[in-house]
Amino acid sequence: MNAPVRPCLRHLAVATGALLLAGCASFSQDGGVNDVARMTQERIAQQAPLKRDQDAKAEVTALLSKPLNAEAAVRIALLNNQGLQATLAELAIAEADFVQAGRLPNPGFSFGRVRGGGETEIDRGLSFNLAALLTLPTRTGIERRRFEQAKLQAAMQTVTLAADTRKAYYSAVAAAQASAFADKVRGSAEAAAELGARMRAAGNWSALDAARERAFYQDAVTQQAQAHLQATTTREELVRLLGLWGPSLKLTLPDRLPDLPAQARTMTNAEADALSQRLDVLIARQDTEATAKALGLTRATGFINVFDAGYVNKSTTGMPRENGYEVSLELPLFDWGGARVARAEASYMQAVHRTGDVAVKARSEVRQAYASYRTAYDIARHYRDEVVPVRKQIADEVLLRYNGMLASTFELLAESREQLASVNASIAAQRDFWIADTNLQSAMNAGGNLESRTAQ
Repeated sequence: MNAPVRPCLRHLAVATGALLLAGCASFSQDGGVNDVARMTQERIAQQAPLKRDQDAKAEVTALLSKPLNAEAAVRIALLNNQGLQATLAELAIAEADFVQAGRLPNPGFSFGRVRGGGETEIDRGLSFNLAALLTLPTRTGIERRRFEQAKLQAAMQTVTLAADTRKAYYSAVAAAQASAFADKVRGSAEAAAELGARMRAAGNWSALDAARERAFYQDAVTQQAQAHLQATTTREELVRLLGLWGPSLKLTLPDRLPDLPAQARTMTNAEADALSQRLDVLIARQDTEATAKALGLTRATGFINVFDAGYVNKSTTGMPRENGYEVSLELPLFDWGGARVARAEASYMQAVHRTGDVAVKARSEVRQAYASYRTAYDIARHYRDEVVPVRKQIADEVLLRYNGMLASTFELLAESREQLASVNASIAAQRDFWIADTNLQSAMNAGGNLESRTAQ
């Protein structure tokens, strides 16, 4: 039996070596992080550092030493957000699954010894899973696609974090700016209420007019408290995204929002661009391809699910050693694999339809985001170019009339309040524009739930 067995084992060893070389996978030096950084940088129009060392802490400290702009806030979030670091750890898990798929199951060794009647019989066996060997390249290819999909998922979460950070930054700056104006409104209202009380005591003013000034002052106090709370809340939202605590909480925000761009964006081929670069669309396509590959593997192993082969030798007292091989095969008496194949086919069709659904939503979200962006730009520009200048002109005219004793102090104070209110509305419009601009970029590059983005 020795002669026929050795050629079989030799051929089997050659085939095993070829398959091992074809399916071999090893860990990368960066764990896929560089690919995630590259995809993120392409979509947020700035560098995307994803460091995990002491240099990151030093850079965060340096960025916090001066007033933040939106780009610096995003950079700090990418360096310091712990949730993002957890996502990158999930990427390392996906790479480990990919590498594991390229490894064969360990071979099995069996040993038996039977003694009786003055004779001893010893059986030895070495076996491995031949089905796992034959499907090694296919399984490795499937896990490779899943690893690539994990990179896309990580990039999508990174881009989403950058967008959320930008929106939180604009909200925090606008809230601080509005809080400062609320302080001015309260000061104006307090002065008017005090003057009204004095004039009422002197008999030069009616009780109704004095009560109105007091009511306006009380409203201004409430609005000031609400503005301060809003400034604190939005600042804390930004701090959470930046991953800051302790001494680093003393970050400095600028006094005002960035100016509007000279021209609004124009969208050409926006839907096509979104379908080619949106990460949720790319993820759906990767999922469909991986499911299709898995369907091929399921069909190949639907009938033969377990196929083991191995080398066996046997020793008996007083008898020459016997060598041979052993093959075990699962008999499809009850399960012919039809259910597994049907499940794989249904999963594939599910992935196909899900991809189509994502594509339809992507087109719609881009159109909706651009409509919101363009409207926000027009409103903010209208406040900047029309409403605020007119209010300032009116205030200047009232001041001239007051200096000429043609207008009362209360008319001057009332017009000052109106001007402050229009400026406050202009701040809100400017904030809404920058948030809409961020939502548009997110709709073009990342995807996700548009309602959650516009609710910021």
